[in-house]
Amino acid sequence: MSYVGRLGSGESGRELLVPAVLGGVLLVYFLLPFVAFLSRTGTANVLAGLSTPGTQEAIRNSLLTAPVSTAIATVFGVPLAYVLARRSFPGKRVVEAVVILPLVLPPVVGGAMLLTAVGQFTPLGSAAETVGIALTNSLLGVILAQVFVAAPFVIITARAGFGAIDERLERASRSLGYGPLRTFWNVSLPMARGAIVAGVVLTFARAIGEFGATMMVAYNPRTMPTRLWVEFITGGIDEIIPLALALLAITLLVVASIQRLGRVPTVIDR
Repeated sequence: MSYVGRLGSGESGRELLVPAVLGGVLLVYFLLPFVAFLSRTGTANVLAGLSTPGTQEAIRNSLLTAPVSTAIATVFGVPLAYVLARRSFPGKRVVEAVVILPLVLPPVVGGAMLLTAVGQFTPLGSAAETVGIALTNSLLGVILAQVFVAAPFVIITARAGFGAIDERLERASRSLGYGPLRTFWNVSLPMARGAIVAGVVLTFARAIGEFGATMMVAYNPRTMPTRLWVEFITGGIDEIIPLALALLAITLLVVASIQRLGRVPTVIDR
């Protein structure tokens, strides 16, 4: 029996050889840019680069707007995720498609679409301008762009989390006299907490790294990604290393958070 077990294990190892080699090639390709980029950090004064006024302003803007965008996406996205997980209604697939669209659109196209909705010369943008609110080229414009591209992450992950909950637990809560809101707050939300938090982290990561839509809607004031682009145009790779390392550090924190939370759902389950 033990011989058969060892034989089966050997056969399994041989079966995985080709997938492992192919996957290893892709893994090396993923790692190569990181190694090559980090090897150049010695040519740049990182602390000096991060201490410049323009860079510090970009960091402040990103650290201000990304949490706000994440909070907006969470407050409005989690209830939508619950509805999608628990209800069938006419047009549901259309709603799901609308949620997914910002993920598959090129960010620059998303930014152009936002400009047609909230630009300075649109009805909405003009109305906001009359009361002194700028929807473009402002921190509010940055937030609008970030929410558009990042909110789907929390909706998709939260929906998968709610979908994994046994509905009988919610029905039991209702039978004990708890209303829909109390059941959602005391039963559904805590049980889907892991997926929701993972979605929040992914949303924050997407928001703080957003460039394409932000560049279209709010090129000024600078965020970290738009500042990176300006510095690359003016000074090349070495010029962007300090700020790129700051973004990389944030990304590593996000990856660590996701791994701590466990597996993250990436698709809408139907």
